[in-house]
Amino acid sequence: MLIVGLGNPGAQYEWTRHNLGFMLVDRLARSAGAQVKRTECRALVGQAELEGIKAKLAKPQTYMNLSGEAVACLISKRDERLAAIKELIVISDDLALPFGTIRLRARGSAGGHNGLKSIIAALRTEEFMRLRIGIQPPHPLNDAKRFVLEEFPKAARDEIEKVLERSADALRAVLRDGIEKAMATYNSDK
Repeated sequence: MLIVGLGNPGAQYEWTRHNLGFMLVDRLARSAGAQVKRTECRALVGQAELEGIKAKLAKPQTYMNLSGEAVACLISKRDERLAAIKELIVISDDLALPFGTIRLRARGSAGGHNGLKSIIAALRTEEFMRLRIGIQPPHPLNDAKRFVLEEFPKAARDEIEKVLERSADALRAVLRDGIEKAMATYNSDK
């Protein structure tokens, strides 16, 4: 299993909305007593056992818009490309989902997300699982790019922790019960 959290490298992006994928990978690693720090394929990677399954956790260091380069390289290291894609889960933020909402999908389009667009283009398929975490504000946005690169307000960090824990539970459910059952359980409102 390959679990890839999308984000941007560097301390200046650590608490930005676009880095929820990195945050979730770090949470999964901590809970498994693992570290995501070895460099491979322009990504930071680590091994963890989650729900009795060996998983490679990865955080591409290519910046969001080139995430596909790192993911394609990690997939190419596996013996069977198609099997590797079927065992890929990508975690991303989603501006179209209300803040705190999570959505699991077995496959699908990029939905306007540049990191997902890059992965789809590099793998030449939309047939991989993903977990999307909502960041949509309750008000219209003038500048979406600026918004996703802004830090979460400090007052929202307790809520972020709850969303990340629910997201981690959803990913564990995918590993334990399969994507369809996990979708039925977790694809509801907050």
